Amino acid sequence: MTAPLPAGPGAAARLAVVAGWDVPGVRGGLAALGELDDGFPAWRARLDVVARTLEEGRDWSGPAATQARELLLQLSSAAASLDAGFSGSRADCARLLRAAITATDRATTALALARELPVPLDAALDDAGTLSAAVDRLVLGPAAVAPAVTAAQEALAAAEAVQAAAGRAAGELPALVALPGGSIGPVGPPPALPAAGSPALVARWWAALPLADQLSLIASEPGRVGAMDGVPAWARDRANRIALGEVLADPAAGDGVRAAARVVDELLAGEERAGRSAQLHLLDLAGDRVAVAFGDVDTADAVALVVPGMATSPADDLAAVSGDARDLARAAREAEPGVAVATVAWLGYRAPQFLSAAARGAATRGGALLDRALGGLAAARAATGAPPARTTVVAHSYGTVVVDEAADRPGRLAADALVLLGSPGMEETAADLEAAEVFDAASPADPVSWVGWFGTETWSRAFGSTGLPADAGTGHSGWFDPDRPTLAAVGEVVVGTRPG
Repeated sequence: MTAPLPAGPGAAARLAVVAGWDVPGVRGGLAALGELDDGFPAWRARLDVVARTLEEGRDWSGPAATQARELLLQLSSAAASLDAGFSGSRADCARLLRAAITATDRATTALALARELPVPLDAALDDAGTLSAAVDRLVLGPAAVAPAVTAAQEALAAAEAVQAAAGRAAGELPALVALPGGSIGPVGPPPALPAAGSPALVARWWAALPLADQLSLIASEPGRVGAMDGVPAWARDRANRIALGEVLADPAAGDGVRAAARVVDELLAGEERAGRSAQLHLLDLAGDRVAVAFGDVDTADAVALVVPGMATSPADDLAAVSGDARDLARAAREAEPGVAVATVAWLGYRAPQFLSAAARGAATRGGALLDRALGGLAAARAATGAPPARTTVVAHSYGTVVVDEAADRPGRLAADALVLLGSPGMEETAADLEAAEVFDAASPADPVSWVGWFGTETWSRAFGSTGLPADAGTGHSGWFDPDRPTLAAVGEVVVGTRPG
């Protein structure tokens, strides 16, 4: 498509080759590489799911399973290297295409204009490089150079850029070598661990790692991996379960930390006994923060985070908030049975205790954490080519103030819908919360929803949200009651069937 330039000084011959380059073919090749690059992360993710399943040893064990696991891990390493190579090669090929378009256009122009030159084009180019020509250009300006010579010079420079980009594009693709046993693998060290960064940066770093490196990091640094927004839920769950086991086995752990750890452990064990899927998405016992997902956050079509209010803690309230999250998941599935749903009991901020709830400090800190958590959920899926989930935040009481602060963070809040239950008021309006859909529920029997402690009441016309059905007798703690109409309506919001 872009034939190599012939050796030797003959500029006219080189320009003839450049003018004949198949630019549409280059464009088609770049499109094919783009399709491969776009689809490859999703293929890698499916391969890694199979390899992780074998690594767990639940469905298949024995020598054959061990060999299959090792082969898939090696294939994962090769695929990770190819994935990075495709992306780099694609960028260089895009530069190649731009330079090739310029080169062919200018070469065609130069060859057409060369007929008007008094000497052959090669001689004109040689003459343009002499000292006298440089003096003429200095005195007379660009008009001293024949248009054919200018076009030829531009074409040859662009052609050199094409050749350089082609070399870089080829160099981006990793060399694959035979490993013992006849399998294949990439050459080169794994990517370095990021010291810090946005959830999107973390997600790209993690997705670039081969599965073997991911598993190694989970085993060696569970506390760090389990806390990183942008790492997928399966990996955080594994890492946090290891960290939980370490706390339970540590006699030096404080009584409060051990008590919270036992609550988390009992909750997970209960889910396993019931045959339900649960993921330990966050474990920061020292910071009094825990998040547990019910369903698979990595693959669910709809994800909802339940954010509780004041005076809640993992040790005292994880079970209750988890019950709300499970009830919400059930309501969502009833609203749209074909949708895969995951809900998260997100005690991901240190909630204020009683009198301290009069201030916004805990909400400001919690809002930053919620904003980052939502960004991490979205980034982890995007990095593997998975489709985005419909994401809803269901906040109760002071948790709505946390949402208010999260929306004030730089960048757009990574949520499709917000549900504000029993809110003590918001600083601004629904339009300022950065979500396409904002719903609220309030009742005369819930005094928190009409005191306006933190700003505009969410049920007021001035705020601009969409009201959900509510019994007049619903108290402040009754918004997740399955016998009242609000929960079913929130389930419809989670799966996107309720008009906003």
